[in-house]
Amino acid sequence: MALDSGPAHGREALDKLAEEHVDHRFKGLPPDAYGLTVAELAGQRRNLFTGGFTTPVLALSAERLEHNLKLMETYSARHGLAFAPHGKTSMAPQLFQRQIEHGAWGITLAVPHQVRVARAFGVQRVFLANELVDAAALRWISSELDADPDFRFVCYVDSVRGVALMDAALTEAGAGRPVDVVVELAAGERARTGVRTEAECAAVADAVAAARTLRLAGVAGYEGEVPDAGPERVRAWLRRLVALAVAFDGAGRFGGLDEIVVSAGGSAWFDAVADVFAEIPGLSLPVLKLLRSGAYVSHDDGHYRELTPFNRVPEEGALEPAFRLWSQVVSRPSPEQAFTNAGKRDAAYDLHLPFAQVVRRDGAERPATGIEVTGLSDQHAWLRTSADADLEVGDWLGTGLSHPCTSFDKWQLIPVAEADGTVVDYIRTFF
Repeated sequence: MALDSGPAHGREALDKLAEEHVDHRFKGLPPDAYGLTVAELAGQRRNLFTGGFTTPVLALSAERLEHNLKLMETYSARHGLAFAPHGKTSMAPQLFQRQIEHGAWGITLAVPHQVRVARAFGVQRVFLANELVDAAALRWISSELDADPDFRFVCYVDSVRGVALMDAALTEAGAGRPVDVVVELAAGERARTGVRTEAECAAVADAVAAARTLRLAGVAGYEGEVPDAGPERVRAWLRRLVALAVAFDGAGRFGGLDEIVVSAGGSAWFDAVADVFAEIPGLSLPVLKLLRSGAYVSHDDGHYRELTPFNRVPEEGALEPAFRLWSQVVSRPSPEQAFTNAGKRDAAYDLHLPFAQVVRRDGAERPATGIEVTGLSDQHAWLRTSADADLEVGDWLGTGLSHPCTSFDKWQLIPVAEADGTVVDYIRTFF
């Protein structure tokens, strides 16, 4: 049975997030706010540092979040790209809505659960950047498509076997509308999912054409998986992807469509995607050049700060890291060592450890000179401190984080704070 998941229901579901009550589920929020609704707490505009918030607490910068949303909206429009940011980064419907308000075509997702979240909050266009062969999930997708003629759903296929499984599940479900699929071209022999050769791509496309329940909508892939990725290797693979679309179009494989989908684009090579997609020749139908970068929404202080294409094209602007994790020094056992009360349960650590940035004491903030995070226990950060580190028990330490996907999924309700610490909103996540 389909969910009530149209735009009106989605707005209602977003509004209901503000009616949720603050309680023990949500880390870092003021204990005296328990029982208030999220809207009531937001309306109090408490200060992150003086308003009763407890450490550790993760905060998003209101100004930097808005800057990043605007920057990618402008970038996509400048390069003639449709934009479906990857929602797995945040799994935050409020951010999905803001991304759509900033021009996004829809939201990219990775697994059926994430699609259910998006639909529950009214997202009308979903690109599933993954293969989908789960019969139960396909029955649900089919029911959503049949119940809502405005719902657009596209997913990967990369094998004849996968096509057969999809067709069997959808046939059994009595699917009324075909499911749009794109052939995923693998980024190389050592890459992740995807079809390895053009000949195999044609075989998969033939299987789709023979399946009543599926419709070939285009081609796609993920250039971030190119082995030994560099500008030339990434562009060469992207040109293979474009050539595949051209070949399929020349063979008449896109009959019955309004547009041909050509999609790529993570958060490390979207400049290459923009350049190569600008080279797509005229095809028999308009081309939806779909970019899927997701980490931009919060950016970070590590992995993506180093890899962002804006480092290569600074004239296009710069993303700003919007996360800061605040913890408190709880132990200073020696001049060379200190511990705060944030650990693996609170901070992303899958790519880099947190980065010590600032120290707060008595309302004053200063750089975290001579302080380095060297390890994480479950609930402690291990700090190495040099002779010039001014750090005492009770100080608040503000750290930057690497890999926003892992940061979001450790926090269910995240304060959004202005530069002076005023908390103006709360972002709810669904992992």
